[in-house]
Amino acid sequence: MAVPVSFARVSPAGRPPFTVAYERKGAGEPIVLLHGVGHHLQAWRPVCDILAASHEVIALDLPGFGVSPALPGGTSYGLESVLPLLTAAFAELGVERPHVVGNSLGGLLALELGRAGAVRSVTALSPAGFWTPAERRYAFGLLRGMRAGARALPEPVVAALARSAVGRVALTGGIYAHPGRRSADAVAAETRALREAPGFGPALRAGRGVRFTGDVPDVPVTIAWGSRDRLLPRRQGVRAKSAIPGARLVRLPRCGHVPMNDDPALVTRVVLGTVGREAAQAGAQARRQSTSR
Repeated sequence: MAVPVSFARVSPAGRPPFTVAYERKGAGEPIVLLHGVGHHLQAWRPVCDILAASHEVIALDLPGFGVSPALPGGTSYGLESVLPLLTAAFAELGVERPHVVGNSLGGLLALELGRAGAVRSVTALSPAGFWTPAERRYAFGLLRGMRAGARALPEPVVAALARSAVGRVALTGGIYAHPGRRSADAVAAETRALREAPGFGPALRAGRGVRFTGDVPDVPVTIAWGSRDRLLPRRQGVRAKSAIPGARLVRLPRCGHVPMNDDPALVTRVVLGTVGREAAQAGAQARRQSTSR
């Protein structure tokens, strides 16, 4: 069951304040969920209730997406700017080093947060940043095409299309392997979110030269890729594993670029498996420290 969207006013040191929207439920170790470009926090609803049975779950609308307002004028949407803003948002929400799960742009942000030591574990679902220049241009072109279509269609037409399986394929087939499983209301809402996102253009411009390089050595990392990802082909997962040798690479059969709706149970198992690895490592470290005393 969805909970009301709340808003947090974040005032980072030395930076203009900004506002972030979020949904929060459950209790236990916190798990923060980060969506991709043009999407919104509602993308995570198929898995939120399951995760919230054992953890506190916080789904964010990234700044400039969903109902989170755009960043203040002059504030960059580049990684070097957004990462400290996210850590400030975590602090405002009262979570310290949460587990983070991200999809697409959110997956790239999760990996960068892991590299900075700001999180306990990282689960990255089809993360951005492991593309070739040609693959990046293709992905950005597809996203811009989806955005143009969303902006061209009047709201009544979107609503009518969303009521049929064929229409849902037309609206969201680029990101889901099974768009017909998405509800009409959800498809209409995410089409609206794509159309209205003020952060869409700035985020794509900031991402033109982005490539993830280096490692994430100190936290458990899982990289999961849908076998039917049409936006970022699954071969990019092999590159991600090469860049982060300690990561677990998982295939998500019959899933698209946004797998949470295609197979919520599988995505939940992957997330909880990563969280469990962190708990096991923390327990082993505690036992070693106790033995050495």
